[in-house]
Amino acid sequence: MPFTILPPAPAVPYNHPHHHAPSSDDAFSSADEMDIDTAASRPTKRARLSRSLVTPGETVTSDPQWMRGHGTYIPGDSTSIVSTVAGTVLKTNKLLSITPLRARYTPEIGDLVIGRIAEVQSRRWRVDISAPLLGALPLSAINLPGGILRKRTAVDELNMRAFFSEGDLLVAEVQSVFADGSASLHTRSLKYGKLRNGYFMAVSGTGGSRRGGVARSRRQVFSLATARGGGEVDVVLGVNGFIWIARHVEQAKDVAVTRLEESVSLSIYSSQNDEIGPQTRREIARVAGCIRVLVEAGARVDEDMVVRAYEASLELEFETEGGEDAGSEFLGGERGKRIVEVALGSAPS
Repeated sequence: MPFTILPPAPAVPYNHPHHHAPSSDDAFSSADEMDIDTAASRPTKRARLSRSLVTPGETVTSDPQWMRGHGTYIPGDSTSIVSTVAGTVLKTNKLLSITPLRARYTPEIGDLVIGRIAEVQSRRWRVDISAPLLGALPLSAINLPGGILRKRTAVDELNMRAFFSEGDLLVAEVQSVFADGSASLHTRSLKYGKLRNGYFMAVSGTGGSRRGGVARSRRQVFSLATARGGGEVDVVLGVNGFIWIARHVEQAKDVAVTRLEESVSLSIYSSQNDEIGPQTRREIARVAGCIRVLVEAGARVDEDMVVRAYEASLELEFETEGGEDAGSEFLGGERGKRIVEVALGSAPS
């Protein structure tokens, strides 16, 4: 059956709600231009976020006094600055850049990240950390079983899959960042290593951006005392937007400090999950639901907000008539909005 290819229809120009009388092809309104001029005349270099939302291919400004930053380009011999991503305009003195609405994680030295082993290579693992490029975990950057500090040999290289294999989840720290933007990781600490006995979730908004999401904070790993017999739950907030919620495991108290590294590292590479009771599973799901509603509301996700959201969900459930499990399984919709309102309302200003 023959078919006909029709030419594309011309795009309808979009006028921002605050536009009154567009007089040029500039994407900024007169109010925005005045705002930019005022910001440029100030001596401060603090970045300010504009209210303008731009799309790929949209002209941000035609004024030649502005310099282009990330997320923009200047076509040909033109002086117009055009957006390459969908996002909001960020003004820093005479520099214009676009903060994308959704972007992949940009590694920074010292970040605590959660990753998944994607490939086992010679003397290193390739790890997916939600960045544009896979991270690298060298064989020399992990703890050997028994806490042995020695040079890695060919035998260790042959046994690499006994430590980490494809699909394993781990928590690590960004040790260095290469010129191409890829990251080098390490797990040379007792708080890093393979993850098990828990629940994995990925959220948007990384690095504590203005749109919410996981924020860089003093503590990315913390324990939360849950209600209803759930016990303690460990929460790992990866700066890259990967989150791990697991049952808390107590360390042996009768082990000397000098042998702590040796005793713990004997089982850190085990892939066998322990039995988790239904009460703990339910509270892990509740914590995950609280984090999810915080992200959907564009709120900051850190230890304080997670604890407040969890307490708000308990208070809301106790206020609900109809028994223990009335509405406790689902924390979205109006219930999620109320949880976020209570959590934000109790947060210090």
